[in-house]
Amino acid sequence: MTPHTPLRGCFVTGTDTEVGKTRISAALLHWLAQAGWRSAGFKPVAAGTSLIDGQWVNDDVRALRDASALAMSNAEVGPFQFETACAPHIAAARQGQRIDRAAILHAVDALAARAEVLVVEGVGGFCVPLGPDWDSADLAGDLQLPVVLVVGLRLGCINHALLTAEAVRARGLCLAGWVGNSVSPAMPWVEENVATLRLRLQLQGAPCLGIVPWLAEPSPAAVAAHLDPLVLTTLFSSISSPFAS
Repeated sequence: MTPHTPLRGCFVTGTDTEVGKTRISAALLHWLAQAGWRSAGFKPVAAGTSLIDGQWVNDDVRALRDASALAMSNAEVGPFQFETACAPHIAAARQGQRIDRAAILHAVDALAARAEVLVVEGVGGFCVPLGPDWDSADLAGDLQLPVVLVVGLRLGCINHALLTAEAVRARGLCLAGWVGNSVSPAMPWVEENVATLRLRLQLQGAPCLGIVPWLAEPSPAAVAAHLDPLVLTTLFSSISSPFAS
């Protein structure tokens, strides 16, 4: 099962939930927009909504919408948004719904026809159930996009990163790079952990796209300032070419 339109962009996954996938995805969208790309964020499944400007919307969906170069509705960015902040298949069941795989591919087709490059954010870690017989890794396989791994810099991150990298490769997907994101202002031995991650993930062909420190105000622009523009240019230039207006 694949989209009808060949996709250009990346699929952002994480070593776990709450590691900064949305923060990094929004920063990638900001960087792409500044570089002249017609970019769009897409978070097909999101759990947990808040009342924002009179509309119930997931915070991550809203962040991606705001960072995209393409004007989109919240529903276009996040076709499946559920009220309860829990595992998505559980959140869907609580509302008497199911996550429709074909509908996700239809939605991403529609965006791919309008955008030059997509930043698709997964949900939780890499292998999160979305239904009784499929998960977020299956969705990544459907999309066939290069994978960007967000590593939450905290105790255990090396093991989590290497296991996720193995899972990505086991699905036959390209691990295009990784970003280290500081989830605590006081993690001990940060430099040593990052050095090990650089070495071990580079051995798997995944360069470091950036190391984001703890930021008091992690706006897309502030986070993007800590990404490596040369590595990003190589990554996205291999996918497509900048939009010429």
